[in-house]
Order: sequence, then structure tokens, then C-alpha cells
Amino acid sequence: MCSEGWTSGDVLDDIAALVAERNRIDALLARRVRAAELAQAPERDGLKSMASWLRGHCRLSAAAAARLVGTGRVLEHLPALAEAHDAGLVTAEQVTIAATALTPQRLQAAAEQGVDLAVIDAVLTGLAVEHPHADVVRAVRHYLADLDPDGPEPDPTEGRRLTLSKHADGSLSIRGELDAVGGERFQAAVESFVQAGRPAGDERSRAQRLGDALVQLADHALAAGGLPTLRTVKPHVAVVIDLHDLADPATGPEAGRMGFGAVISAARARWLACDATVSRVVMGPDGAPIDLGREQRLADRHLRRAVELRDGGCVFTGCDAPTWWAEVHHLVHWLDGGETNLDNSALLCERHHSKVHSGFRVERQPDGRWRTWRPDGTEILAPRPPVPAA
Repeated sequence: MCSEGWTSGDVLDDIAALVAERNRIDALLARRVRAAELAQAPERDGLKSMASWLRGHCRLSAAAAARLVGTGRVLEHLPALAEAHDAGLVTAEQVTIAATALTPQRLQAAAEQGVDLAVIDAVLTGLAVEHPHADVVRAVRHYLADLDPDGPEPDPTEGRRLTLSKHADGSLSIRGELDAVGGERFQAAVESFVQAGRPAGDERSRAQRLGDALVQLADHALAAGGLPTLRTVKPHVAVVIDLHDLADPATGPEAGRMGFGAVISAARARWLACDATVSRVVMGPDGAPIDLGREQRLADRHLRRAVELRDGGCVFTGCDAPTWWAEVHHLVHWLDGGETNLDNSALLCERHHSKVHSGFRVERQPDGRWRTWRPDGTEILAPRPPVPAA
């Protein structure tokens, strides 16, 4: 007997029914996403793709948004699999596996070789409905091997993947894949730090030593100063912290905000400050940096720093572009008498910088929030999460 009066059989049946219902909802959602993509609906909100719209307006991760868009596309080519997905018999994950076989290049190769997609559709659908997930993966791999058994040497960059997943505490999970040559280069670089940093009595695990070595590799690259310049600024580790917290010897949890959004303690910020340049930025009564720009058309590095500190990324509603993708925009154009200062500046990615010069408008409210309007005067509003029932 399970809790809340459920029998074991009842709760398992309910779980199976919920999974089927989720599959049906996933299928409906994928079809709606595909319809919106074909209609170029994201342009209404100033965005280029459904993936970016899903990230900005529905708060999906980049990977989840890409999978959803890919699912919508693959359903058009495999109607039997799509029907099974609609019926709740096939999961979105299974459809995602099938999507790897239906890239534009592979569809073209299949057409050139006279491959009947209806047969592939039937086989994959049968496996997805009646067999374990691993069988679908093996079938797709076998199909791809048959599609190009003796083709040219594949481009090694096509198989390279790196996913960075940030957690609530600012820590980072890393997952990726490299081709043989790229993996060899990576191992050679990281292993040099592993072997050079093994003091006597080191009790760290192999995984811990590799993690430390990866951070040391990043430190070395940043300190060398040879990395590409991003928007007039060299790559660096930045921490914004109140002067009182920095000077106070207490630990001070969650006192410093880093450039990529992580929050760290004052103690950790002081540790970083021991080997860093400390810049003083005076904040106004509204919590924004004071005007650091001079009377010139282009924002200098001081003004850009102030805008980055205040805005934290592209301010266009629904956009999640970080500071290093963004440009400093004059809210009132310089040619129209607008000044180059903080109050007249907004951080916008290249696409949305172009949009606001083509009819869209952004405006900062007295409370510090940014709002965005379409050329027709209607406001772009990101959907708010539902309020839980009392």
C-alpha cells in the first residue's frame, strides 16, 4: 500500500497515464512551435528564431529550446512517428534521437540514394513504441552508417559539443564531446597542469585534479592576455561588491556578483582581489552607477563598464544575450542631441540594436526595469508564471 491510500498498482498505472499525457502535450507543443517557426512569429517580438523566443519568453534552457524546435521539424518528415507521439506512445526524447537522422544534409543524401523515408518512419515508430529506448538509438546509428558507409572523412568540428549548465549557487556543470584530434589537444593541455601540480601527499582524486587543472588552464589563458577582445574589453573575471562588504572581515555570504551571474561571498571576493585590479565605482541614490562617460560620441571603456554593471546584458524584452554580445546604444541618438552618458545608454545585442533603429523602442522605468515596445506601439510582455492556488 502506498501513501495517501494508493495501492502499488494504482500509483504505477497513474504514472504510466501521466507519462502518456505528457507525451501528447509534448507533441502538441512541438507542432505549435513548428507552426510559429514557419510563420516567423518570433519577429513580432523582435526575435529571430523560435529557439531564442522560447529561451527569453518561456525561460527554457538553450538545449531544451533547440530540442523542441528540432522535434517540431522532424514530425513533418516522419508522419507515423508523429502520430504515435500525438497518441502518447512515443516520447519527445525518442523523437529527438530520430531528428539526428533528418538534418538537411542527411535528408539530401537519403534522396540522392533513393531511400524511402516511409520505411525508415515505420521501422523507427515500431521500435519506439515496442522496444527499449536504446534500440531506437542503435537503429538510428545503423541507418546513418548505411547512409554514408564510405563517404569523405567527416568534419571533426561537427562532432564537438560543449554544454555549460549553471546552477543556482553559481557552480557550473560541464558536459561535452570532442573528436579524437580535438580531444588529444585538450588532454595534452590539461594534463600538463595535472602533472605539474602534484605535491607530495596529494590525496585529490583524478577527477579533482582534472577539475583544478581546467581552472588553471583558464587562469593561464586569461593572464597571458592573448584572448580575443570582446566589445573593446579584454576577457577578465569581474566581481561587483559593496565597499563595506569588501572591507569587513566577516564572511559575508552572497555579497559579490560576478560577470556571468554567479553570486559569491565577500571572503571569496577578497581572495580574488588579492591578485586583481580594484576599480571604484560610485553608485547614485537609485543604485545605478553615476555617469562615467565624457562628452564624446562613442562610449569609452568607463561608460561601458557602468552600463554593463547596471544592465547585466541585453535589455530588450525576452533577450538573454550577455554583456559581451552587446553594444552601448544611445536612447536619444547622438545626431539628435543625445548625450553620451549613462542615463542615455542601454545595452543591446547586435540584433536588437538594429531593431531599435528600425521602429522598436526600449525605455528604462524609474524603478530600473526596462520595457520594450513594437513599432505599432504595443508592448512586448514576457509571460509571467502562474500564481499558485491558495
